[in-house]
Amino acid sequence: MTTAVPTSEELPELAARRAARLGGTEGVLEPDAVTRFIAEQLHAADLDGKSVCIIVPDATRSCPMPLLLKAVHGALHGRASRMTTLVALGTHQPMSERALARHLGFTAGRLAETYPGMAVVNHQWWDAGTFANLGTIPAARLEELSEGRLSMDVPVLLNRAVVDHDVALVVGPVLPHEVVGISGGNKYFFPGVAGQAIIDVSHWLGALITSAEIIGTTEITPVRALINEGAALVPAQKLAICVVGVSGSLDLHSVSFGDTVAAWANAAQVCAATHVTYLDEPVRRVISIIPQMYADIWTGAKGFYKLEPAVADGGEVILYAPHITEISTSHPEINDIGYHCRDYFVKQWDRFKHLHWGTLAHSTHLRGAGTYDAETGEERLRVKVTLATRIPEEVCHAANLGYLDPDSIDLAAAEADGETLVVPNAGEVLFRLR
Repeated sequence: MTTAVPTSEELPELAARRAARLGGTEGVLEPDAVTRFIAEQLHAADLDGKSVCIIVPDATRSCPMPLLLKAVHGALHGRASRMTTLVALGTHQPMSERALARHLGFTAGRLAETYPGMAVVNHQWWDAGTFANLGTIPAARLEELSEGRLSMDVPVLLNRAVVDHDVALVVGPVLPHEVVGISGGNKYFFPGVAGQAIIDVSHWLGALITSAEIIGTTEITPVRALINEGAALVPAQKLAICVVGVSGSLDLHSVSFGDTVAAWANAAQVCAATHVTYLDEPVRRVISIIPQMYADIWTGAKGFYKLEPAVADGGEVILYAPHITEISTSHPEINDIGYHCRDYFVKQWDRFKHLHWGTLAHSTHLRGAGTYDAETGEERLRVKVTLATRIPEEVCHAANLGYLDPDSIDLAAAEADGETLVVPNAGEVLFRLR
């Protein structure tokens, strides 16, 4: 008798069965029910006397973080030997004490009053001393994981706070994502609190596949497979509380608990049903209203990623964000590179390969699909990307993006014109064609 080996498409469904879940695709959860569920799951876990590193997102994700963290702290205080909450910045800007207090639900300067026995730290990605070396993913293995797209040794560096605790508990939302398919789970390790090398490789792998191809899939994508490979080197016990929220609010559809693969797979099924809007016809013009939680285009570009699949050839996506004043606070090199399609870089690889591949990936993700003719130097882009921000017109054009004065936009008129799709709170819901 033989046992069939599950396919990559079947693995998420099988993993999801190993997780516990409260809620689903319909309705929202009461906060007290969320707290009780988290308490029940953590009390049933073998955590007594163990040190716990709680990995959470920064403020660029919609999530009732105070509710979740207070529930976790309440279930672990007096049981865990030590607790550290680590903010998974990836390569975003660090959060100030005041921002952390607002994000996590405590009074600035008085952390111990709300969360006794718990430390809170930013992931200091800019400091080499932050990282522990977990080993290497060999070139042959990367070639296998990437389905032949890349082949090189990848050092796996991770914030040593994760390594220095017995348990790594991921707490955060699951959303459609341009690099990995659907975010959450082990993605909080890589790139959330990882070193630059695996960030660059994972993001460039996603760029080679393209955002439009990978975004929103619940399958184990090559990028997800790479992330899981890195996570297998993490010595801590890996658990996750994965939530699916109502976009634009702090309400929750569901909470899933299990290991970082099972909880993610479980929540991803809910995310795919609640965070994808299907259109019958492609749209010619979109105004993506970028929420305040995105402080620059590096993060606010999600308002494009989530709309690109539903835009007609030759159409336009306008990122409307009067509060944004610069392209990137952490990665000014994007101003020099500009925004281009994937083939622009691939066909001039010797010119660009020395740069951070994560930056190149961001460039391709915002510029979307296109072609580049190396002989003529002509780049043809499928859709137009226009910034309606406080970034100066000359900076927009230098970065290969369009410019529109945000004060010239009449949102009410755009909604009424019958030709423009206006998307409030853009960045978390994916739009696709049926």
